Amino acid sequence: MSVHVLRIMLLTLSKKALSCRTLMGCGIFICILSMLSGCANFGSKNHVAKVAQFKQDTSVGTEDISIAALGLVGVPYRYGGNNPNGGFDCSGLIAYVFNKSANIKLPRTIQEMSNRGQGVDNGSPAPGDLVFFNTTGAKFSHAGIYVGQGRFVHAPSAGGTVRLDYITAPYWAARFTEARRLSP
Repeated sequence: MSVHVLRIMLLTLSKKALSCRTLMGCGIFICILSMLSGCANFGSKNHVAKVAQFKQDTSVGTEDISIAALGLVGVPYRYGGNNPNGGFDCSGLIAYVFNKSANIKLPRTIQEMSNRGQGVDNGSPAPGDLVFFNTTGAKFSHAGIYVGQGRFVHAPSAGGTVRLDYITAPYWAARFTEARRLSP
């Protein structure tokens, strides 16, 4: 568009009128037109549509659960542990986080937890969902709390700590069995 405007301006001016000052004025005019045409699109429907896409973000209102879980990364693993002072095992971590952040009382074992809530069959897990794994030959032998962007918080093993891992890592991807959503 600016090249077209420049051609029209150059054709309408005589050769004698073309001076450095006129060319500079044309350049400023073209810059202003470009800026104004950009401003005209700012409030358009395209901009509104882009903002509306944020409403489609995967969220079920349980982000507080994932935030609480992330806050416990680094707490030592302890078999049977169920608090930050004494340490956590995987089910103790989940029960503690859900109780403290969402006032949801969960049973103590992973097998019992796997019967709660609804399975997230073909949908994507949302932050705060439980993710289950088969690490010992049982369908529900380990679990963690999904925190988004392909990551989950869990208490994996003796001698370790509560940590953040990618569900897409080969070890976890091969053992993933199900995601479940618990409603407050």
